[in-house]
Amino acid sequence: MHALPYWRLSGYYFFYFAFIGAFSPYFGLYLQSLSFSAWDIGLLMSQMQLMRLFAPYLWGALADRLGQRVVIVRLAAVLSLIGFSSFFNVRSFEAMLVAMALLAFFWSAALPLVETVTFDHLREQPARYSRIRLWGSIGFIVAVMATGALLDQVPLSGLLWVIAATLVGILVYALAVPEAPSHGASGDHLPVGEIVRQRRVKALFAACFAMSAAHGALYVFYSIHLSSHQYSKFLVGCLWSLGVLAEIVIFFFMVGLLRRFGLRTILLVSFSAAIVRFLMIGWGVDWLWVIVLAQLLHGLTFGAYHAAAIAAVNRWFPGSCQARGQALYSSLSFGAGGLAGSLLSGWTWDAWGAAPTYTLSSAFAVLGLIFVALGVKKADLDAVANRLPTPINETSQRF
Repeated sequence: MHALPYWRLSGYYFFYFAFIGAFSPYFGLYLQSLSFSAWDIGLLMSQMQLMRLFAPYLWGALADRLGQRVVIVRLAAVLSLIGFSSFFNVRSFEAMLVAMALLAFFWSAALPLVETVTFDHLREQPARYSRIRLWGSIGFIVAVMATGALLDQVPLSGLLWVIAATLVGILVYALAVPEAPSHGASGDHLPVGEIVRQRRVKALFAACFAMSAAHGALYVFYSIHLSSHQYSKFLVGCLWSLGVLAEIVIFFFMVGLLRRFGLRTILLVSFSAAIVRFLMIGWGVDWLWVIVLAQLLHGLTFGAYHAAAIAAVNRWFPGSCQARGQALYSSLSFGAGGLAGSLLSGWTWDAWGAAPTYTLSSAFAVLGLIFVALGVKKADLDAVANRLPTPINETSQRF
């Protein structure tokens, strides 16, 4: 048994999600400070979802062809840092769009490859994954709170240096992470097309698309929404962290919840919570206690929903189909759904305002609820809950 590079893997996760903690909540505010419109901001931020539609496949294929996953991770880290450095000089929308697309294309390459390397290192001790991945959540919380406190004291342009520092940290640990012997997937090659054509699979994927679209306005405009109502940037960071903490708690207890209540019930509750949550954010922003409760619901609208959905996909796409099933789930939900939600919210934010935009988010959640209620039967998911092997500790898929 080879020695586990625990701290090198943990350090990579820490800085990878620290980047998200610095970028996701605050970069929209930085773009707003450059006088970009809501539509411009939505289009720029949507590049992160757009690139997730195809970039991971291209990078993964290159890694498979070369047989060098860590080399690709290191290359992606270098190119991400180089791509982001252009933000220090660009100001026009066109240049910013190109810079964002390049950053997203290179940055999106790394995590799927690092996940496979991590699990190959953990081949004989997979239970330790949660202890490694936990440092990603810690990195997010540290970054989002520290960055919020810093931006209350310095101009928003200081955000660029914070994000650059997280990318440097990613590069340092990418250089330190060692390659691991690859373990190929086992199982029969099944016709993925036949699986996708099943009613339950189409209904779940449609619901997942709707849930990610519902979150589009949250990930692009939540910080802008709070700041426009006189929330300090430190408080904004605390609220983002509260949502992640709720997500972590749900992940910790998820297997027990799944076995007790079943996946269908949890999915229905999660979509119902999303309907309420986005109405609270849109119409209750003047009351801090309403926003706090809405952030606690993130444990359901992302944590419980994601864990239940990914468990169903794992079950419905067996053997060697699992990787393709998860890829479809990620592309159709976080990629296509997130892209649609980001672009649509960018348009409605200027045309309708914040409250109607978040009402539209609730409408997407209603659609998702209908897809699950009508298209996914209890019998489709009972066997999934009964065969969960180990606690689910999934990564946050915001970007």
